[in-house]
Amino acid sequence: MNPAQGPFSVLGVFDTPDALLEAIGKVKGRTGHRLEAYTPYPVHGLDRALGYRKSPIGGMVFVMGLVGALSALVLELWTSGWDYPLVTAGKPVVSWEAFVPILFEITVLFAALTAGLGMLLLLNRLPALRHPMLRSRSMALLTRDRFGLAVESAGEPLDPEALALLLEDAGAAAIEVVERPPAPGPASPKLLAAALGAILLACLAAAGTTYWGIKLFPRLIPMAHMLDQPRLDPQSGSSFFADGSGMRPPVAGTVSQGAPPRPLPNAEASEGLVNPLPGSAAVFRRGRAAYDTHCAVCHGLLGNGEGSLTDAYGARPTHLTAGAGRELSDGAIYHVIVSGKNAMPPYSSDLTEEERWAAVHYVRVLERALDALDTDFQGGAR
Repeated sequence: MNPAQGPFSVLGVFDTPDALLEAIGKVKGRTGHRLEAYTPYPVHGLDRALGYRKSPIGGMVFVMGLVGALSALVLELWTSGWDYPLVTAGKPVVSWEAFVPILFEITVLFAALTAGLGMLLLLNRLPALRHPMLRSRSMALLTRDRFGLAVESAGEPLDPEALALLLEDAGAAAIEVVERPPAPGPASPKLLAAALGAILLACLAAAGTTYWGIKLFPRLIPMAHMLDQPRLDPQSGSSFFADGSGMRPPVAGTVSQGAPPRPLPNAEASEGLVNPLPGSAAVFRRGRAAYDTHCAVCHGLLGNGEGSLTDAYGARPTHLTAGAGRELSDGAIYHVIVSGKNAMPPYSSDLTEEERWAAVHYVRVLERALDALDTDFQGGAR
């Protein structure tokens, strides 16, 4: 007999889980066919009795959870650190602490999908809509309070009579031979047309329900449209603030991230300013360019107050490398560059903040050049 045409299994029904476990021990060594158990709830020790290997679902979940975590990390590194970097509250664009919630969510997503789909599709091979046991008369009992042990064909034809005697000797309360269902035939054109028609009607019903639902109920509490949220448009007024203006000035004393400090309002207060730029060769070169362009015409190339102006100018520029000019602090020089002094106009619109501080550095270089130390010429400097 062809195994594909004979009975699918011979099923024995038992009253208790202990009787089922005992029957497995009696039947397991006396037949070469595959044993399968059907129970209404998990029975402790049943997998070991049937010889099942440990479920790989734990390892599958661990691996896919790790894949999910790495995928989320790469996605966030690329999104936040490369493709669209955003500085939030002065934090670095690549901040692993901010990545933790997304890492956790994607890890759980991959792990949960692996656990559910892996168990159902790969390990249990579901859905099995044409499984022979679905046609068994005993299935109603096995889903309530009875326990079944089936001897199923593993390629060799079954001997129903011999297997029935074997299950009776093992203590089965009832025996059933489970036949294979007839092979499915090709789907008829009417069935295919009916299925496509049902799908089309379902799509039309969903589309119509959504369209008219939005038309009849445009706003549903607690959901609201983003365009309807309260907001203040630019240049609009507001009764919330005392001055009636919706646009608020920046907080007093705030400085942009990474920007040099702004000048203080007066010369006396400017004394406390400290040059934020390092004394490097690049800064000195930048300061020299600013000085030669804007300052040397009056103060001279050496800062000695002997510029290229004639006596017709009428003013006497400050000698920056000696006397009172040498005693000026960095903040005082910076304040003069920004605000001007006597006949000297302000240069706040001509020089950036970094160029002003670089010019202050170069003034110190000119002072040092007139009173150089031996160490300034070490290392081959000229």
